Amino acid sequence: MRAPRQGFSSQDLLSSVVVFLVALPLCLGIAIASGVPPAMGLISGIIGGLVVGLLAGSPLQVSGPAAGLAVLVYEIVQTHGVKGLGLIVFLAGLLQIGAGLLKMGQWFRAMSPAVIYGMLAGIGVLIFGSQFHVMVDDAPRENGIRNLLAIPEALMKSMGPGTAHQTAALLGIVTIATLMAWNAFAPKRVRWVPGALVAVVLAAIVSAVTGANIRFVELPDSLFASVSPLSTGHLGLLTGPVLISVFTLAFVASAETLLSASAVDRMQDGPRTNYDRELVAQGVGNSIAGFLGALPITGVIVRSAANVNAGARSRYSAIMHGGWLLLFVIAFPGLLRMVPTSSLAAVLVYTGYRLVDPASLRRLAAYGTMPVVIYFVTLIMIVSTDLLTGIVAGFVLSAVQVLYRLTRFDIRVQQDETALHVHLDGTGTFMRLPKLLSTLESLPANLPVQVHVHLRYLDDAVMETLASWQKQRRMQGSEVEVQWDRVIGLYREGHKADEGRLRKFVQHEAPAAH
Repeated sequence: MRAPRQGFSSQDLLSSVVVFLVALPLCLGIAIASGVPPAMGLISGIIGGLVVGLLAGSPLQVSGPAAGLAVLVYEIVQTHGVKGLGLIVFLAGLLQIGAGLLKMGQWFRAMSPAVIYGMLAGIGVLIFGSQFHVMVDDAPRENGIRNLLAIPEALMKSMGPGTAHQTAALLGIVTIATLMAWNAFAPKRVRWVPGALVAVVLAAIVSAVTGANIRFVELPDSLFASVSPLSTGHLGLLTGPVLISVFTLAFVASAETLLSASAVDRMQDGPRTNYDRELVAQGVGNSIAGFLGALPITGVIVRSAANVNAGARSRYSAIMHGGWLLLFVIAFPGLLRMVPTSSLAAVLVYTGYRLVDPASLRRLAAYGTMPVVIYFVTLIMIVSTDLLTGIVAGFVLSAVQVLYRLTRFDIRVQQDETALHVHLDGTGTFMRLPKLLSTLESLPANLPVQVHVHLRYLDDAVMETLASWQKQRRMQGSEVEVQWDRVIGLYREGHKADEGRLRKFVQHEAPAAH
């Protein structure tokens, strides 16, 4: 692992080229997947490098348009239009700046792994479903379920001999096969070249040689012709649904960015991420991108990992990759127009497939059934409804799981030759009194009883109930013994008053207990 440093290094130059080569096809493909002109993805990539890279709190993280937001952006464009997208991205950026200034960066990391993996899997399924249709030169359907259900129809179209659908599908298959083969078998000395770039270039060459009659990337003669700045007229678009989209975009973009930054920290042994500064940097970048009518920006793990693995030592690598994007778009727009959209869609189909990571599900299963349930509920809700609903559903289930674990109160009754043994485990609070009283009152009166207390927490209500029941049972002539095997505290561990009350109870209220 290499530690980042502040000064420029020759390694940063090489790393910036590698990241540029990774980012170029992704910027184009993500824009197409988001339902906007490809130039908007390139503009966001340039801003992510030149602006966010300069201000970032994670020096080696690379920012730009992300596949994880493509689904959400597509929904926004379909509902509010491209103009509405610009306003939403701009306001989401302001929200991120405010959150960073209020030191809320750490809170965005408070996410259950089950929700995170479920969210990524849900996004992966949606990307796969929508981009499968683009890969065969067909239009994606209006929602995730219909995209998935229409895949057989897309397959039938791609089997029509001599049609544009078949040609596009074949180029998509070539792209995926090339990408996978390059990642698996490329010689070590050239493995630094991204497999996605190799696959897209090969598809472009094949389509040019064969004269394929398919769709290609459309770019204006000037990149700046695609810029549509916000104006005061856009304020009329502000509605309740727009504000909900603002909060959703800000939350999801921030969560993805900070999770990516956390992963980058694990890849290198240099300075850790300043999460609040990173959040402000992302907010500045999104404010500028929204003002120009471009795609939202996040920290992207694919580009960031390529940056670290290529040996980047400072933030200059991320900054320069934005400069290379700008230079290439200005100098060689004709080359980008030779790229088949089916090839870019194939790259995202493969990306969506990779996001549904079975290894993450196996890791969750090691922690029990509930994390797996949360994973699938999040995934299914995202695919069947929308991203925000799925995330909220995952959060609610996670909160229910925590609440259950905090309030769990188990009572087990066992009988041996000499006595009844009542085991109390978990958290003893007044909320569980009915269950406790029902169990204690149902015990046979003619047998000795030993109560084994293994509680993480014990409140006054349970203690008084045990004391009263113990006195009453002894008055009836039954033998009762309370064994305090473990009690962390009445209110909080180590509180002297609580310890004193417990000691008083054991010594005076229940003299036979020990």
